[in-house]
Amino acid sequence: MQTYSQSDADSAVSDPDLKAQLSGRWITCICILWSLFQLWIVSDFPFFLSEVTGLKLVFNGQEARQIHLAFGLGLALLVYPAVRSISPAVDRLFKGVLILIGIAACLYLYIFKLDIANRAGLPNRFDLFFSIAGICCVLVAVYRVLGLPLLVVAAVFIFYVMFGHLDIFPDALRWKGASLNKASWHFWMQTEGVFGVALGVSATMIFLFVLFGALLESAGAGNYFIKLSFAALGHLRGGPAKAAVVASGLSGIYSGSSIANVVTTGTFTIPLMKKTGLSAEKAGAVEVASSTNGQLTPPVMGAAAFLIAEFTGISYFDLIKHAALPALVSYLALFYIVHLEVTKLGLEGLPRQTATQGLLRRFGGFLAGFLGLALLGIAIHFVVGLVGEAAPSFSVPVVMLAFLGVYLPLVRIAAREPDLAIGLSETEMKLLPLVSTVARTGYHFILPIIVLLWCVLVTRLSPGLSAYWACLAMMFVLITQHPLKAYFRGRPVTGDCWKAGWHDLLRGLENGARNMISISVATATAGIIIGTVSLTGAHQFIGAFVETVSGGNLLIMLLLVALMSLVLGMGLPTTANYIVVSSLMAPVIVMVGAQSGLIVPLVAVHLFVFYFGILADDTPPVGLAAFAAAAISGGDPIRTGIQGFSYDIRTAILPFMFIFNTDILLIDVGVLDGVLVVIVTSLGMFAFCSATQRYMFTRNRLWETCAFLLIAFTMFRPDFWLDRLSPPYIELPGQQIIAHLDAAPANEAGEGWLRVRISGPDFDDADRIVNRSLILELPRGGAAADRIEAAGLLLSVDEERAVVEEPFPGTPLFQQLGGFDFYADRQVTLDLVLVEAPGRPSRNWVYLPAILLLTGIA
Repeated sequence: MQTYSQSDADSAVSDPDLKAQLSGRWITCICILWSLFQLWIVSDFPFFLSEVTGLKLVFNGQEARQIHLAFGLGLALLVYPAVRSISPAVDRLFKGVLILIGIAACLYLYIFKLDIANRAGLPNRFDLFFSIAGICCVLVAVYRVLGLPLLVVAAVFIFYVMFGHLDIFPDALRWKGASLNKASWHFWMQTEGVFGVALGVSATMIFLFVLFGALLESAGAGNYFIKLSFAALGHLRGGPAKAAVVASGLSGIYSGSSIANVVTTGTFTIPLMKKTGLSAEKAGAVEVASSTNGQLTPPVMGAAAFLIAEFTGISYFDLIKHAALPALVSYLALFYIVHLEVTKLGLEGLPRQTATQGLLRRFGGFLAGFLGLALLGIAIHFVVGLVGEAAPSFSVPVVMLAFLGVYLPLVRIAAREPDLAIGLSETEMKLLPLVSTVARTGYHFILPIIVLLWCVLVTRLSPGLSAYWACLAMMFVLITQHPLKAYFRGRPVTGDCWKAGWHDLLRGLENGARNMISISVATATAGIIIGTVSLTGAHQFIGAFVETVSGGNLLIMLLLVALMSLVLGMGLPTTANYIVVSSLMAPVIVMVGAQSGLIVPLVAVHLFVFYFGILADDTPPVGLAAFAAAAISGGDPIRTGIQGFSYDIRTAILPFMFIFNTDILLIDVGVLDGVLVVIVTSLGMFAFCSATQRYMFTRNRLWETCAFLLIAFTMFRPDFWLDRLSPPYIELPGQQIIAHLDAAPANEAGEGWLRVRISGPDFDDADRIVNRSLILELPRGGAAADRIEAAGLLLSVDEERAVVEEPFPGTPLFQQLGGFDFYADRQVTLDLVLVEAPGRPSRNWVYLPAILLLTGIA
């Protein structure tokens, strides 16, 4: 069988991160130093050391961003050639000059921060020089690291800032333009541009999660997950393809790149899929679909999870909760699609060893182990909570002892088995090992992941601090696993054991920084785009344009946004694509949804944009993940991309569904309702997959395919049918709004949401009366008038009408009601209040006929 090494895959991939030649001691030292700096700024140690020494060893958030970019910019310019087709001597000289200027431009802000603050808005010649030089270095770096597309996008936005007053722009897009001083100060010298939110998230959160993934990979966890997936699923029909789905999902827990996921798991899975009978294109497509979906998996979500939480203002815990079900359903559906594909082809799995224990005994052992771990976790949580209340200073030592108490037995279990070889050997492909045998070799790898999830979900620490503790746990595992295994195996614990551990640790620290080069440069460049939006208000112009093109139709607007995300995603990395599209389009989608009477939470819009940005990785003709998979499979990259996108159609419909049915995101859903949502969403997705594959147990007839589509639509959007049988709202006159809220303080619609309809003279033509629907988010409790005012709506209510006053500038309603002329002869009035209709049947009844139809077809 033909085999493919990691170097073969790397050389075949056009992804910049994978084709860069990262070598040399200087690069290694800088990478390790960068990783240590990121761990330093998150820990408490700088505060302690500053008190002891009297030195300033603590960096605030802005200083951390400046040093973070100095590292990223320096490495980007050092690693990637500065200019193509020139002599090495000239290249080294040009590269050295760029590195010095780029780092100096970042550190200039840190060294002279007090002077810069004192002359805020009045840059001197040094400010101007370093601002322009820094921006130029960022643009050069992004071109060398990520290619031309992101550079072109950033250059267009900069051009618009400088020359937006020219006649080449339409009247709707024209603005007054900015001087060189104002633009350079805005982009470089303050937090609205390069050193804004995006770079801050990269410095404080993304780096540590990427570092955690690199440490896991260096310890051998990636190989462990792949071999465990094969041992568990390789014997099933099309087992290697199903194992690829699971392995990529597990890798997605810590991986930040779909292309990297393809070349790590795909190196082993794609040849095995071909061996079991899948064509080169289908084998590559399965790996591409698995890897792109891996970026949807919490907690990292392709490094964009932290940006989404920051931009939407929700907690990281809530974001994980909202993103969990769509990711789970998408993976279950992909697993189902793979099963349908291999069933159609009549493929079999790989042979495996037969377990000596019976099924009942194995299940009992699994259940006992699961319950034991659950009880142990509850006991540790209880003890740590008691210690934290009685003696907070001892809580960390107690947690460390608990970690050791679990870690040492797990390593002892692993020491009873031989270490896993990289990849599947010929012997293992002829006879798969037992799941229990493989599982025992790496239980201790799961412990740091549990630490991460525990910190995020149970103790509710910040994402950065959670990743910090998980990194420390992983570093401890890296250093100690080799000596401990030698000890438990009765071998001498030599210096080579410790040396191997430290070597793995340094390699993990280096790889973590390497993986962050592109992300740091991308988030810095995205800051230019965000800065343009904040300086010019471009999102209002572009939003108005898209709203006009869509005719105010939410579905058409969503299709346009999805297309924009896919097109930009063909050339931009996921994080940059998400930042560009969400900053321009998210507020518009929320507003248009409100006009349609639909509550569209901001997090749903941001996840919508994020999903389509991810799908661009396998969208022809530029899908980089498809090219990576084709390089390994030997198939055609375009056909691989088309096949992969056909598998990912199920993922493409999910964002549309959770825009119209936010229950899929588990927003304001109870436990029992949540279980029902999981079941019906999964059934709906399976029905959709059967329709797109035209297969269930046998090939579908045409009417069966249509029925599956109808079932899927009903499961995802039950309100569509219910609204036609029973109107969702009743209309009250606007002047009754206060009486209604006093009678129902939290309002029947639930969670403080209230739909209203406002009419008044148009701002551009006072003789024309326009209507606009809004959804107000009211605080709970208090008098009705106070709650309305807190929502930003200023009302003057009498017995005949409710007059709307102009909202305060800077509030969300000021933008949403900007189309009204509040100073015309006719007043702006609140005409209608829409409240939930009493006695409306539960939409759960709509699921029943869909389930019966699905059962009948099956």
